[in-house]
Amino acid sequence: MRAGMRRPSLCVVLTVVLVIAQAAPARAYLKLGVPVNGKPIELMWKETPVRYYVTDHGVPNVDPNQFQGALSRAFAKWQAVPTASITYQFAGFTGGMPGEDDGWSTIGFLDEPDLDRVLASTSFLVDVATGELLESDIFFNAAFQWSTVASGQAEHFDLETIALHEIGHLSGLGHSALGETTLLEAGRRVTATEAVMFPIAFPAGTTSNRTLQPDDIAGISDIYPDAGVNEKTGSVSGTVTKNGVGLFGSHVVAFNPTTGTLIGNFALTESGAFSIAGLSPGAYVIRAEPLDDADVDSFFDREVPPDLDFRVTFYKKLVVVPRGGDSGSIQITVVKK
Repeated sequence: MRAGMRRPSLCVVLTVVLVIAQAAPARAYLKLGVPVNGKPIELMWKETPVRYYVTDHGVPNVDPNQFQGALSRAFAKWQAVPTASITYQFAGFTGGMPGEDDGWSTIGFLDEPDLDRVLASTSFLVDVATGELLESDIFFNAAFQWSTVASGQAEHFDLETIALHEIGHLSGLGHSALGETTLLEAGRRVTATEAVMFPIAFPAGTTSNRTLQPDDIAGISDIYPDAGVNEKTGSVSGTVTKNGVGLFGSHVVAFNPTTGTLIGNFALTESGAFSIAGLSPGAYVIRAEPLDDADVDSFFDREVPPDLDFRVTFYKKLVVVPRGGDSGSIQITVVKK
């Protein structure tokens, strides 16, 4: 699964970056962004509902109506987040295909056998003057076997599960690093996740990632906050350093021992600054860790990769997150492995 950028007709070619280099720390979650007039702009829909079209042809085992039904269930889960304001609307079936710069957000199947590790992909058409999202298409790779069976189907990938992930991209979310994998000769195998937006899918036949997790909810609520959400939740912020220097790209996780929830973000500046928003008030365990459970380029598009050579480090004490405010800056000092 990946997010990408098409060549907008009559527009400057832009590259989607999964990190927005802001002067202030980023808030919850990685968000997609583009540079506009030298400034980073978050990718988001300025107007809702977001209207989408579905191609009028299916694949073996999935007809257009079954396809649209699975998509509708996935969209409904994002729209049902009580702390987010984004809405979506099915605009109808179309003979058009995803990947056409036609101003319509189209979701459909494309046969891409050469992309033998890509289940689905999300692309964007962006107004280069404002950064506004004009169109976002999703294609599902017809080279794989797909299913909409409620209980899942052996050797078939679950459409609703993968759609839930890709709709997160369509909405402006990047990848989450809250997951565990095992390294195999042919790549990585997922063993557990705490976010739908983890960049590697479970094996075929499973439906275990059909439910949005606290990390996903924090992300969509950060981009499209419902009225009052920022007054009801809080944040933790600080810096991650190694040998006295800021550490870009370290993964920082806030764990609430009372509720068992995990919400993560990254140190997104050269000074190692981070901020995790959308946290329920209370005490949190904070840890910094290297990105070692997925490919780094699933998260960052930069020439110099983040430093992965450090040990998992916990902040020395519980951090109290207040309602409607920030914990106050903390410093996490990591050491070489």
